[in-house]
Order: sequence, then C-alpha cells, then structure tokens
Amino acid sequence: MTFSMTSSPLRSFLSRRHLLAALAVSTLLAACGKRAPQAQALPAGSTVLALGDSLTSGVGATPDTAYPTVLQSLTGWQVVNGGVSGDTTAQALARLPGLLQEHQPRLVIVSIGGNDFLRQMSAGTAKATIRELSRTAQAGGAQVLLVAVPQVSLLAAGTGSLKDHPLYAELAEELKLPLHAEGWADVLSRPELRADTVHANAQGYRQFAEGLVQTLRKVGWLI
Repeated sequence: MTFSMTSSPLRSFLSRRHLLAALAVSTLLAACGKRAPQAQALPAGSTVLALGDSLTSGVGATPDTAYPTVLQSLTGWQVVNGGVSGDTTAQALARLPGLLQEHQPRLVIVSIGGNDFLRQMSAGTAKATIRELSRTAQAGGAQVLLVAVPQVSLLAAGTGSLKDHPLYAELAEELKLPLHAEGWADVLSRPELRADTVHANAQGYRQFAEGLVQTLRKVGWLI
C-alpha cells in the first residue's frame, strides 16, 4: 500500500513533528534570551561610575576614605564618585543622564534606595525607579552592578542583624544583573565599622570596597 503526501495520517504525523520542532526552537531561543550578558573585563584606567547617596559620597569619613576612592586604589580604575547625600532613587535617576554623558563610564555601580526607605516612600516605586535607572545606564553603553541596601531597622542595626531589602535580588533576577549582596548590611550591623546608625566610618568603607572587589572578580569585570 502506498500513501500520498495528502493522506490524513501522514499529514497529521508531519504536522505534529513540525509543531514539536517549532516548540523546541522557541524554547531554546527563550532560554538564550534570558541569559545574562557576559561580563567584559575592565582594564586599568577604565572609567567607572559609583552612583548613590551618602554611603557613596562618604558621609561619616573623609573624601579620601569614601568607598569609591578606596575602590579606585584597589582596582586601578578611574572611579567617579557620583554619590549625593540625601538622594532618593528618583533624584539619582534625574542626575544619571548627565553623568553618563560627562564621564561615559564602562560600568555603573548602583547603590541607592536607603533614603526612600528612611522616608517611608513606596518600595514598589523605588524598585521601578532602580529598574529604569539600570536600563538607562545600559542604554548609555555601560554595564551595571546592583548593590543591595538594607531594610530600615534601628533594632536590627543594634543587634547586628540587618538584611538586604528583597527588591534588589528581585531586580537582579529580573534584569539578569550581577548583585553585590550583604555588603552594606554587614558593615552597618557592626558598631566598630559605623560612624552613626546609617553611615560607615573609614574602616567600614574600606571593608565594603574590599568586599565589592571580590564580587567584581567573580563576575569577571576585574582580573
């Protein structure tokens, strides 16, 4: 017995094969699309923007002991201190385009959100703003590292149990960005590393920068 290409059983069999093949290709493409971009190592002299608030500007210590300055000495990069004391996520986002245009950084380190939490502003709004901030930096040609900021709790700080706000891990997963976790939470949980309840001292900023270097090495930006 012979079958023509138009016979119902054969046509049904081929249709199923084509459907399965299409689904396989679709699944593979979707998986590829979710992969984080491969980090590009930054040689000495590369410009890096540290964007943030008072923890970035270095309140509680001197300018030469703020974490961006320490990070520059540890990496050989040109680290721009883009920290402004009191800045919220929205204010940092407003400043970012000008900073990108002026410095054209290859990497933006995003450490912002603490003032939103202290002022009891919406965490959902802060999350959306940090998402937009990260995408703006990427659109400007920079790679992005998210830095988690602790949830506000004076009791937790006093007992050494500060924890990162979960929005940072959520955004890192959503945007497929590297995350430096527990850096500020660890420093601000230890009285000997703090200038006050919400700022580090010189020793604390150095410890934060040294921990950041470990993350940068793991990601592949620093070799």
